[in-house]
Amino acid sequence: MRLRCGALSFAAAVALLGGASLSVRYASASRDSTSGTPQAATKAPATAAGAPVPLRAAFYYPWFSPAWTQLGIFPYTKYTPSLGYYDAGDLNIIRQHIQAMQYGNISAGIASWWGQGQYTDARIPDLLAASAGTGFQWAVYYEQESQGDPSINQLTADLTYLRDRYASSPNFLHLNGKFVVFVYTDTADDCAMAGRWKQANTVNAYIVLKVFAGYKTCASQPDNWHQYAPAGAAKNVGTSSYTISPGFDKVGEATRLERDLPRWQQNVADMVASGASLQLVTTFNEWGEGTAVESAAEWASASGYGAYLDALHNNGLEPTAVPEVLAAPSNEPAATAGQEAFRGFSTAVLILAIAAGLVLMLTGWLGYQRWKAGRDSSLSSR
Repeated sequence: MRLRCGALSFAAAVALLGGASLSVRYASASRDSTSGTPQAATKAPATAAGAPVPLRAAFYYPWFSPAWTQLGIFPYTKYTPSLGYYDAGDLNIIRQHIQAMQYGNISAGIASWWGQGQYTDARIPDLLAASAGTGFQWAVYYEQESQGDPSINQLTADLTYLRDRYASSPNFLHLNGKFVVFVYTDTADDCAMAGRWKQANTVNAYIVLKVFAGYKTCASQPDNWHQYAPAGAAKNVGTSSYTISPGFDKVGEATRLERDLPRWQQNVADMVASGASLQLVTTFNEWGEGTAVESAAEWASASGYGAYLDALHNNGLEPTAVPEVLAAPSNEPAATAGQEAFRGFSTAVLILAIAAGLVLMLTGWLGYQRWKAGRDSSLSSR
């Protein structure tokens, strides 16, 4: 099996998985599988029951606060989240996350899920409860496929568990009348994996598998496909999905995708223009790998949501500037040079006439004052 729990170390992964025993194929692997160049999908965009398409969704990690400490490092991130090193089990934090995602026109979160009874499973009720009345919805990201090849019986049991425990919530994402499950796959997966999921899905789930080399040729096709490779700025899977990443800067590694806000704005605009049925953001809060769009001190903005969510809010466009107020156009023809000169001369004559009148008035008033003073002096001498 390949160990992969977001950016989690082996010890943290075991803790989150409730002490499960894991054998390791690639212990240092990072969630940046680029195997299988996405090709244009042949299936048409999905239509939705309960959620409109195109659907904008973000991958979400409910494994904090344990994941703030990994490999003896705290905090296990190169950035400073605006909400601090929070506990993702705090309903107030979840509500703030939902508000931030909705500000970014994100209508669904795809929550990392490691199986029945595990740490991330215990967070799903909190996510659904915090979403009540908001219109925000959640799907799960089935992670255990990346650890090997779960049997058909295990997959069926997990899908049945998700259906019976969570899918009836109005805040659990449905497409085409089916509850939605995304699946993160192993780099070694092929059409046999797609076949297992096809056989296991006896509960009418909407399955979105991660692409691999040759995925289009598989006899067994899921409901939809996606790519998760955040060290690349954008991944287009035809009409199925379009995924974008703000950057990839994992703790302990060299930067693999630099953060570049103008580039991100263009990625957002391209995603919107693609018309893909699933428009995906990697990620909202994977802090260990440095792929978060959640607000941080390093990209704080006046909105309070951060520059990357601002770009999603504006669909990649610059904020609309307030237009300059101009004088209303006149229907009168423009004056000639002679007319302008005459108007200037007339104005000067008018000013001189007014000045002359004022001088005459002042002279008369002074003469009157002198006459009055003389008369008063004559009367007083009598």
